Amino acid sequence: MWLLNWKGPSGFSSWSTAEEVSEGVDGTGLTAIVTGATSGIGTETARVLALRGVHVIIGVRKVSAGNGIKRSIIEQVPTAKIDVLELDLSSMASVAQFASEFKSLNLPLNILINNAGIFGTPFSLSHDGIELQFATNHIGHFLLTYLLLEKMKKTSNESGIEGRIVNVSSMGHRITYSEGIRFNKINDESIYNGWNAYGQSKFANILHANELSRRFKEDDVKITANSLHPGEILTNLPRHRSFLSVFNNTLGKLLLQNVQQGAATTCYVALHPQVEGVTGRYFSYSNLSKPSDKCDNPELGRKLWDFSLSLISTRLPNFDSLL
Repeated sequence: MWLLNWKGPSGFSSWSTAEEVSEGVDGTGLTAIVTGATSGIGTETARVLALRGVHVIIGVRKVSAGNGIKRSIIEQVPTAKIDVLELDLSSMASVAQFASEFKSLNLPLNILINNAGIFGTPFSLSHDGIELQFATNHIGHFLLTYLLLEKMKKTSNESGIEGRIVNVSSMGHRITYSEGIRFNKINDESIYNGWNAYGQSKFANILHANELSRRFKEDDVKITANSLHPGEILTNLPRHRSFLSVFNNTLGKLLLQNVQQGAATTCYVALHPQVEGVTGRYFSYSNLSKPSDKCDNPELGRKLWDFSLSLISTRLPNFDSLL
């Protein structure tokens, strides 16, 4: 499908760019957080949101790199409102500090884009002793979202504007371990597989969005939560897989989407009026799509929610006081 200029019901295709899918959208007055915005689709997502008038806060591991991105975006979009805050998603303490600093800015929060991710790393543990891909791609974003939920609810209630949470997953969620999530073997190095561990973390992104959506409906909260596959994109994400990096630098330049196209689905789900009220769904190429059948499992979503909270509460001091 991505090789053809196929347009789905939304009117967009795999070749649509982030600017094209957000054309005509006025984001003035909205505030968004974008994680992992110092490269690839994260940078382009932040730029296009700023182009549409959204006040963008980018969470980055290196503030110096984030400030460089901020300067670059402002050069292209002189009216851009960009703030940079330090955020290391592999560290619960860093996530908690980011959430605290954001709250101190006294800004609304309309859009949360959980974009940052790592892929196919050799086995290692995070600062908190959790397998690194699961810790960074899922737990870090789960904690960030959890700590900002009340802020998003307050913003939605006071403004009447629908809040949107966007989890950037991947078609790679299909290559998770056979049991989906290895709850009792997250840190088992003896059975670790970099590809499956990545798939597990991306599978968790979808379950997380689905469970958020269920809870919002139950509580009658005007916030949506969706997940997406951004596409087959030419980025530095596969840097830990040398043969994929070689492909990216050769045939990939001809066959893969560029970052302008890769950021399209994120911007579509975050901004487009067509997505208003749509929640608990999975998108690709700026259209509704169908994830793995394993994702349609509410019990697994609830189990992942409880498991994630248990990992956090046993590792983050004074967790309850952070809410």
